[in-house]
Amino acid sequence: MIKVLIVEDQEIIRQSLEIMLHNKAGIQIVGTAENGKQVARLVKKLLPDVILMDIRMPEMDGVRCIEIIKEAFPQIKVIVLTTFDDDEYVFNALKNGASGYLLKGISVKELVEAIKIVYGGGALINPNIAVKVFKFFSQMANADYIVNVTQGVIEDLSKNELRIIQLVGMGMSNKEITEKLKFSEGTIRNYISSILSKLNLRDRTQIAIYAVQSGLTMKEVNQ
Repeated sequence: MIKVLIVEDQEIIRQSLEIMLHNKAGIQIVGTAENGKQVARLVKKLLPDVILMDIRMPEMDGVRCIEIIKEAFPQIKVIVLTTFDDDEYVFNALKNGASGYLLKGISVKELVEAIKIVYGGGALINPNIAVKVFKFFSQMANADYIVNVTQGVIEDLSKNELRIIQLVGMGMSNKEITEKLKFSEGTIRNYISSILSKLNLRDRTQIAIYAVQSGLTMKEVNQ
């Protein structure tokens, strides 16, 4: 059972999400919150697996809230659910460790699928935002945000691992990588976990930034 916490400052939307996800197979709504300060308290008590997070909230916005949550509970997955595709919010939410960024208005079926995907270690970005994601990775790679990886560790990576790092750096989701490489999603998730462990990185965003910084997204990786 995937434990989900809903964070949304508008009561009608918060209640709608709770109603829509109620009794959905494999999902349990463990609580709701209307602002970032409430989330900080509830997370310690409820220990959700996935948080559906509004980005623009009073008292503490979603970006800052994600940063605090991921510092204390890196295993918790966060899906940003918003009406905005503002560049700054997209970039900072992903930088702070969000696993998904979806625009409100998606179907219940799509939302349930998104929760299951991020819970399983994947990432999900709304198609309207996907092009901005690669732009974000490029901006971060060229700024002062550096992902340090030991060269000797890179040499120990397999060709499949290098290819997956490259595709993550291009903003592809696990499902897209699965279709590209003809592997199962479980295999891709295992590869991602192995890459994170070998490179001592926090999440797939850091994998993506490393891919851009190292020039791997521009290189030919033979299968």
